[in-house]
Amino acid sequence: MKTTRTPLQRFFAGAVASLLLGTGALAFAQDNADQTELPLDELRTFADVFNQIRMGYVEEVDDSTLLEYAIKGMLSGLDPHSVYLERDAYEDLQTSTTGEFSGLGLEVGMENGFLKVISPIDGSPATDAGIQSGDVILKLDDVAIRGMSLNEAVEKMRGPKGSEIVVSIGRPGEQEPFDVTLVRDTIRVASVRERWLEPGFAYLRISQFQQKTGDDVKASIEKLLAEQPLKGLVLDLRNNPGGVLGASVDVAGLFMESGNVVYTEGRLNNAAQNYAAAAGDITEGAPLIVLINRGSASASEIVAGALQDHARAVVMGTQSFGKGSVQTVMPISESRAVKLTTARYFTPNGRSIQAEGIKPDIIVERAKVETFDDSGRVSERDLAGHLDNTTDQAAVATQASKGLISRDNQLYEALILLKGLNIMNPRAPKPLPMDQQTVAVKDSIVES
Repeated sequence: MKTTRTPLQRFFAGAVASLLLGTGALAFAQDNADQTELPLDELRTFADVFNQIRMGYVEEVDDSTLLEYAIKGMLSGLDPHSVYLERDAYEDLQTSTTGEFSGLGLEVGMENGFLKVISPIDGSPATDAGIQSGDVILKLDDVAIRGMSLNEAVEKMRGPKGSEIVVSIGRPGEQEPFDVTLVRDTIRVASVRERWLEPGFAYLRISQFQQKTGDDVKASIEKLLAEQPLKGLVLDLRNNPGGVLGASVDVAGLFMESGNVVYTEGRLNNAAQNYAAAAGDITEGAPLIVLINRGSASASEIVAGALQDHARAVVMGTQSFGKGSVQTVMPISESRAVKLTTARYFTPNGRSIQAEGIKPDIIVERAKVETFDDSGRVSERDLAGHLDNTTDQAAVATQASKGLISRDNQLYEALILLKGLNIMNPRAPKPLPMDQQTVAVKDSIVES
């Protein structure tokens, strides 16, 4: 009995035969070198399945759409981060590195068919609604996530500013899912913020690694240094989903005199790369604490891992997310691209970040801490006829950090450790430049 092939099957058969002939010729030219043959049977199976869908699916679907579905399925089967980017998704990827887009403000990934929150973005509707790292998104406006691709889910979360969406959340530790109504907004990711916790002790928050984050961090530190001497710094990378690789290298390099920040390994010739810090520690060795948690991923893990390996910082908090793979965006047209995992990250000491993450030097779980009011207890000052203190002592605590232990116990512990490091190894105030010293002397003469 003769089997009749469809034109599509004949096309695949011809294409496969041509490829196999090319492989055979190459193998012969290379003196029978070890070559991997194309899976002819599997390609025929693909053509058969393609034709069955094309001819028998309940609704007619054009060949171009089916082939795009095939491409998406092929990439989604590799890992959670390899995706086929159509026009909107490609534009969103390009926009996200500049720091402004419209949506809910969530960094998400696909896990076991569900959408998992890697981290909410600071100042976004998602953060304001209390969505947390590790939450699982089950439904979007009563539409189940199960069966959606990552791109489809992200596209559904995007929308006009001011429009509402109901997000069904499953949270570890909660018995039942719950709904949260979010209002979409323009997400402007200010990737760097700084402030003083107490005199001499500074706080610097990086929410995402964008193209200019390295320059922004440098500007923030220079602003702090211009205001007062720096005794110690807390670098907060909690719930930082990552971003641009080059920015993470720039940021780590600001706190290192020299050395490797990260290296990558992969199958492509250009996948093996070493990324080194530029010379010069902008803080001149000031004590440094890096805060991380389960929402710290990718580029933030690179920074934490590099500073940890070089013993430049104490890493505190909880174990990070463990996203240690490199995605390369490969444009295939003006409006489409493939984002493909091409390598793995390794810290300077050779630790793989993938599926392991960065383990803190000191584990500090996020907790609610309640302090006791002991202001009613009697002290020497309260006794009648007590002797006065003849020395002029400054207040130990400041308003800047008052109540920090109850608001953010992890940051409070980081500040306490910074103070301890400063007590053990006090930093001498940096002398003023000669021209400023002259101005100071003149001012003192005028005042006298």
